[in-house]
Amino acid sequence: MATKPPPLSTQRPQTPPPPTPEELAILREAERKQKTVIAGVIAVIVLFLVLLGAAIYFLMQPAAPTDKIRDVFIIVVALESLVIGVALIVLIIQFTSLINLLQNEVRPILHATSETVNVLRGTVEFLGEEVIEPVMKLSGYLAGLKRMLELMGIKPKS
Repeated sequence: MATKPPPLSTQRPQTPPPPTPEELAILREAERKQKTVIAGVIAVIVLFLVLLGAAIYFLMQPAAPTDKIRDVFIIVVALESLVIGVALIVLIIQFTSLINLLQNEVRPILHATSETVNVLRGTVEFLGEEVIEPVMKLSGYLAGLKRMLELMGIKPKS
């Protein structure tokens, strides 16, 4: 008979154990690192905005050498496009090596695994037909023989 659980009003929720001093130190260190990273990101954004505002202010002056600044920016954008092109070439090479890996190494492994599963399936079927069924039949015959001997009074009931 199954026992009933105690009513919900008497069950207490299990609270996790309080953290150890080492765990508290690790948590404090992680929070400190997170705050440092957030402060750094905010500082970089503010610095970028200040530099952008200063650049806009100085470029709006009538005597600003905007032609030279424009030429420098064109050169920077050209160099950046070269770097992006090299990165895309590296990405394509890595992608082709991934495809090669999948075709030449993973597919044969999957094929061998599938063959192994099929062999195991056949082995289990063979064992079921050739070993387990005869043992079950023999066990049934022996149980019948035992019961017959008990009914005849030759073997005492256990």
